[in-house]
Amino acid sequence: MAGKKHYKYAILSDVHSNLEALKAVLSDIEKRGINRVIFLGDAVGYGPDPNEVVSILKKRCLFLLAGNHDWAVIDYTPVDYFNEAARTAIQWTKEHITVETFETLKGFQISKSVKQDSLFCVHSTPKEPDSWNYLLSLEDAEINFHYFEEQFCFLGHSHRPFIIERLPTGELLTYKDRAEINSTSRYIVNAGSVGQPRDGDPRAAYALFSEDTLEIVRVEYDIKTTQEKMLSEGLPEMLIERLSRGL
Repeated sequence: MAGKKHYKYAILSDVHSNLEALKAVLSDIEKRGINRVIFLGDAVGYGPDPNEVVSILKKRCLFLLAGNHDWAVIDYTPVDYFNEAARTAIQWTKEHITVETFETLKGFQISKSVKQDSLFCVHSTPKEPDSWNYLLSLEDAEINFHYFEEQFCFLGHSHRPFIIERLPTGELLTYKDRAEINSTSRYIVNAGSVGQPRDGDPRAAYALFSEDTLEIVRVEYDIKTTQEKMLSEGLPEMLIERLSRGL
């Protein structure tokens, strides 16, 4: 019988105040026996439970990175960067977070290197991480491989998970949800979004990093409850409706 899989880390991103999605993902992580959890940013914005989400992430994660919504709520990033629905949710969040949540958000880091596992973590891109650019193409990936030294880079921001492998020859390979780790390759992994997926799959997404594989995991959660909370708080209809479609 094969031994139990040893996971180095679970990597979460873009929870966006979605408590139901976060709880479902953390339950899945617990079932797998994973102790080390990394958060890549955007704890808040869009959803109805910013204080609860930030409190849980603070207790559960090894470290917390800043996303553009986190910085917007504490006035580190101008809100004119965002669309109207996002701005409305940011303003709502500002009015509903506690002092403790505000101070926790101020402590989020912009990037983090975990040297023992050759791991670089950031919300948006290794290149100019606080400019909130998106890594959406192989061309973007090729540029950004030159802005971190580690073997693995985990990021979020686009809410669309993927795995990109860079071979020693420079060739880039893409994977949807699983890749075997080659010791001579380097990798960029988008962990997707826990709280607001945008790849056509409404299930919560997160990434797993084991000794020999990189994986994207999908988890069902109670979307309806999240939507009902958002509706009761008067959050934008577009943000509520899109959760059902994963777009």
